[in-house]
Amino acid sequence: MDKFNIAIDGPAGAGKSTIARLVANTLGFVYVDTGAMYRAVTWKVLSSGISPDHTADVIAVTDRMDIRLAPGENGQQVFVDGHDATAEIRSAEVTGNVSQIAAIADVRRILTVKQKRLAAVKGVVMDGRDIGSHVLPDAELKIFLTASVRVRAERRYNEIQDQRASVTLEQLESEIAARDRMDEQRKTAPLVQAPDAVLLDTTSMTIHEVVERILELCRTEVGGGK
Repeated sequence: MDKFNIAIDGPAGAGKSTIARLVANTLGFVYVDTGAMYRAVTWKVLSSGISPDHTADVIAVTDRMDIRLAPGENGQQVFVDGHDATAEIRSAEVTGNVSQIAAIADVRRILTVKQKRLAAVKGVVMDGRDIGSHVLPDAELKIFLTASVRVRAERRYNEIQDQRASVTLEQLESEIAARDRMDEQRKTAPLVQAPDAVLLDTTSMTIHEVVERILELCRTEVGGGK
C-alpha cells in the first residue's frame, strides 16, 4: 500500500489523540501528537521559571529545546531534552497555560517546521488544531473531529480520576469552552475546519465507530487502508 498522510484536527477533548493513535496503529503509520509538542514547550517554559507572558523568552526556549516523540507501552512518550516528561505535560498547570503558549506565532512557526519534517516521508497520522489547514495542507485525508462541549468535558473528567478532588465537571466544561474561544480567535493558524476536511461529530459515537469511519474514508477517499 502506498503511504499517505492523515490530518486530524478538532477542539480540546474531541478524542483526537486516542483516535489518531488507533488509526496509525491499524495502518502501520507513524502517529504524531502535535498537542503534546505544545504541551512540552509549555512544561519546559513553566519548569524553567519563565512566565508565559515573556514572549521573547518563550520563543528562545522553544528554539533551543529538543522534543522527541516515541511509542511506549501506555501510549506515546514525550521526551524534552532527554527527560521523560510524558506525565508532567498533562498537569493542570500545563493545561491552563498551553493555549497562551500555542498562540505565539514564532512558537507555532518553530514547531510547524518540526512537524512538516516528520511528515515528509509520508505514512503519518498527525493530530492537532491546525494540521489540515496549516501544517499539512496537502494531506491526502483530512478529518475534523468535534463533539459537544458537555461531552468533551465528561470525557476529560473521566480521564483525570486522580485530580477530581480539585476540579468539577462544570469547571472543566467552562475551561474547555474558554480554550475553544482562544484557539478559534488566535491570529496565527486558528482552529478551523479545512475546506476539504471531513467533519465527524463524535458526540454519540464510540471510539471504535470513529476509527472504523476513518478507515473507511481511507479506502474510499484515498484508496488505502485495511
